[in-house]
Amino acid sequence: MSNESGVGEGSLGAPTRHPLDWQSPAFWDRESLDVELERVYDICHGCRRCVSLCESFPTLFDLVDSSETMEVDGVAKSDYRKVVDQCYLCDLCYMTKCPYVPPHEWNVDFPHLMLRAKAVDFREQGASFRNKVLTSTDRVGKLASIPLVDVTVNALNRNAGFRKVFEATFGVHRDAPVPEYHHKTLRKKVGSLAKAIPAQRAGRTTGKVALYATCYGNYNSPDLGEDFYAVFQHNGIHIELVPRERCCGMPKLELGDLDSVDRARATNIPVLAKLVDEGFDLIAPVPSCVLMYKQELPLMYPNDPDVQKVRNAFFDPFEYLFLRHKEGMFNTEFKQGLGDIGYHVACHLRVQNIGMKTRDILALIPDTRVHPQARCSGHDGTYAVKRETYANAVKIGRPVARKIDELKPAHFSSDCPMAAAHIADLAEREEKPEHPMTLLRMAYGL
Repeated sequence: MSNESGVGEGSLGAPTRHPLDWQSPAFWDRESLDVELERVYDICHGCRRCVSLCESFPTLFDLVDSSETMEVDGVAKSDYRKVVDQCYLCDLCYMTKCPYVPPHEWNVDFPHLMLRAKAVDFREQGASFRNKVLTSTDRVGKLASIPLVDVTVNALNRNAGFRKVFEATFGVHRDAPVPEYHHKTLRKKVGSLAKAIPAQRAGRTTGKVALYATCYGNYNSPDLGEDFYAVFQHNGIHIELVPRERCCGMPKLELGDLDSVDRARATNIPVLAKLVDEGFDLIAPVPSCVLMYKQELPLMYPNDPDVQKVRNAFFDPFEYLFLRHKEGMFNTEFKQGLGDIGYHVACHLRVQNIGMKTRDILALIPDTRVHPQARCSGHDGTYAVKRETYANAVKIGRPVARKIDELKPAHFSSDCPMAAAHIADLAEREEKPEHPMTLLRMAYGL
């Protein structure tokens, strides 16, 4: 199908993304939402190209195929939510599969339609206590990282008996891997890591970065921040921690709690914009957090100059290193090769449209072979830990785990630590996953 402009199925034209009109009264109108859901569901039913991506599309097609008319008009509107509940906003359908995204006249943006539906449901019905807690990563991290509390929480999460009770009472699946918490957070460690390095501009990069730690990087994986400091300083890049931050808002976005997203923006953006004004570039260790500042917030606030300023200064960390490499400013004096690396390409990294820069950097290491696995892990932060969706997350992630087991690599890695933990839990190999920045530090012998 195509329109007069030549944009359509098979078109090589780049997709465009319209701003999310969430502050308009029409965005929140249930009747208007149902009309748009029916329109887009009907287009998806006629195409079915995305059937293998996640459970949203099989759920939709099963509803259609089991209806009396075998068309979307035969599906009860009360069942529309079943499709929405399976979407975790990976964005892959928009970026890699759908032939009807704008500028096509049909103007299909499935992820943002699902986000709208989640937002309307949240405003009308709220969310369960469990879902509110799971998406309150700042609050949980602060409580669980209190000295001795962290030891207790980690011990309970490893206890099979407790996990059975926790599943029954709270709805977190007993087999789902959950992150550990550390009372010695990255923010408590950072003082010993600081080193003043003169900034050297190279291309788009200033040579001076502020690391947005993220909830995960601060509370759950503080050692990863040390790897970032070691690698960036080894490459002559001045690195500091963002002086203060709260959650980027991605977990609340996926819940449909846009008011909480707005509060996070109001806290974070002024701090980050000030850093940009001071000559800092911005990076974060988790792709979802990078995507929040590169895409989601700019689409929610298209007329906010500070949001746009932060977007333009935010980089994936390996994108940043590769940009330096193109200008001859990346250190390629490695001490050791890493052999075969099974590398999972996180969805929220793929949809940044920057290519596989992590792979490209790791491939510069002698005696190292990177084997990318560009399939979804099915994790999505909370989807893979909820009792009702854990089985779906396993089904989605298992093909990646099988590929890793077949490869038998020396290392398994993903830019998303949570996706890596989920895949590693499904794989037969016993070795723990390692972040690509950890591997790069290892190759440098630092």
